[in-house]
Amino acid sequence: MPPTPRDADRPQELRFSRMERLLGGHPISTVSVDGTSARFVTDPALVRRILVTDARHYGKSELLQKARILSKSGLLAPDDARHRHYRRLAHPHLRTTAVTAHTPLMEDVARATAASWRPGQPVDIQAAMCRAAGRIALNALLGPTSGQTSALLTERLAALSWEMITKPLYGNAARARRPAHRLRQASTDFRTLLARCITDRLNWPGPTTHYLAALLADAGPAAGGALSGEQVCDEAVMMLTAATVTTASVMSWALYTLARHPLAEEKVLKDLAQPADTGTGTDTGTGARPGHGHGPPGYTLRFLMEVLRLHPPVWITSRRTLTPVTLGEHTLPAGTDVVFSSYLLHRHPAHYRDPHRFDPDRWLITRPRPQDATYLPFGTGARGCVGETFAWQELHVLLGVLAQEWRLTLQPGTRPRAAAHTTLHPHRLLMIPQPR
Repeated sequence: MPPTPRDADRPQELRFSRMERLLGGHPISTVSVDGTSARFVTDPALVRRILVTDARHYGKSELLQKARILSKSGLLAPDDARHRHYRRLAHPHLRTTAVTAHTPLMEDVARATAASWRPGQPVDIQAAMCRAAGRIALNALLGPTSGQTSALLTERLAALSWEMITKPLYGNAARARRPAHRLRQASTDFRTLLARCITDRLNWPGPTTHYLAALLADAGPAAGGALSGEQVCDEAVMMLTAATVTTASVMSWALYTLARHPLAEEKVLKDLAQPADTGTGTDTGTGARPGHGHGPPGYTLRFLMEVLRLHPPVWITSRRTLTPVTLGEHTLPAGTDVVFSSYLLHRHPAHYRDPHRFDPDRWLITRPRPQDATYLPFGTGARGCVGETFAWQELHVLLGVLAQEWRLTLQPGTRPRAAAHTTLHPHRLLMIPQPR
């Protein structure tokens, strides 16, 4: 039952199965996360205040970070000035022109992935997507490496990404020793090899134009200085892992959804068969974000938008108040943890008709607006995902190549459930490929 006015401020355990019931209650409820009281926000207008309007009054919260091994030196630095500096440093490598330049790489990786599958042999889709997304991220952000080193980096990044994807964010499972040990070991294995690559980059004789080179050459923000070699390695691990886990989770859901919705699959294939420059909105090569163009997005893009609406990889987020704030009818003291869920915001019945139904055509009339927070697959505000444009193109290319090469079906009697860990991913997704 939704909380009543009498018990609205009584902490509730934060559980995935219970969160949706909070939508029918108050815009702000009190929940308990690992014994820590926090405020759970379900009103998109209030979430926008947290992320955009009053963002300077909120900082990073450690409430849901226990499972992560991420850098706090550059893009994830709690200091806003330092964050802005590294965001500006990353932007040239992720903006529209860079996305266009990296599209052939995305296509090559997608084709290599498709070529590795065999008719009738089950494929662990999430493992395959971790390898594909990892290979794209490594080449885009680090630049070319030797074949043997590239293959080893890809496998180690895929292993680390899988441990990150499946690590719980809170509760006893997040504190379990064995999963934590596997995550630390995977991180160490990848970081050790990556550090050697960074050393090689320092001795590289010719000019390089990739993000890693920019980090290595950076003089740092005006205050705080440049990143040390250790911090550069940490930052590279963070960027590569974040890019891999999110894309792998979304692509897994996208391929699963194609198998579950034959009519949508037929429309996607028809849309992909059209020339990219027909003005239908199917081409994301321009780097335009869905909903920000001159007309409705094409069907493939609508399909991906709907997958991201129902299955946002970063499904829950926490912030901490830096000063006393007024949020709705509540006054929150400094140090208050605030939690909100894009999973719930994307399914809010006040903003989406029949919110649990998969319907790509809802985006013909519904457009994501920057001024609200009803659609946040990549976050919003000053700390929104810097790689959003890159991600849309990557998803479009991977889906296009794999869907046109293979028809994927689920093993009989299987229906993977949603696992709400570090990312929202399908639990154990084995699919059987058959050639088109």
